[in-house]
Amino acid sequence: MWNLLTGNLSANPIKDITEATGTWTLRFVMITLAVTPLRRIFGWNFLGRVRRMVGLSTFFYATLHFFTYVYLDQFFDIQSILADIPKRPFVLAGFTAFVLFIPLAVTSTAGWVRRLGGKRWQMLHRLIYISATAGVVHYLWLVKADTQHPVTYGVILAVLLGYRIMESIKRSG
Repeated sequence: MWNLLTGNLSANPIKDITEATGTWTLRFVMITLAVTPLRRIFGWNFLGRVRRMVGLSTFFYATLHFFTYVYLDQFFDIQSILADIPKRPFVLAGFTAFVLFIPLAVTSTAGWVRRLGGKRWQMLHRLIYISATAGVVHYLWLVKADTQHPVTYGVILAVLLGYRIMESIKRSG
């Protein structure tokens, strides 16, 4: 919005908006996934209170990113979108990431935690790992030459997921 209001969009504003919303989606995903390690390593328990807000911000930006593609780029032309998938597989990876975010956003309230029960709610919310991976793959497949940014997100994701795996191994062994 700031770039739009200040006239700082390029000759291809749809691309600018798509890139910005996608980048912020990945940033928020990484921040959301960083909450647990930061709480456990540094004892920053206050972060638990903002995790839901950050997660919902992730969904907000993912929704903006999705609708930028569907509306501004494709004009709700379903046939064009479906034809885009075989030509550009990153579209399918991004769509997968977005669809997996939906049940996470819907069930993010305390009421849903009670309805599902803590264990089932946690199991469902592990979809974020698949969604985050699909998001990084989406970005990696999207870029043509300079893979530095998607690889950086991939490394961050690997560290965050690796931490969880190590913690799980410690708890079970």
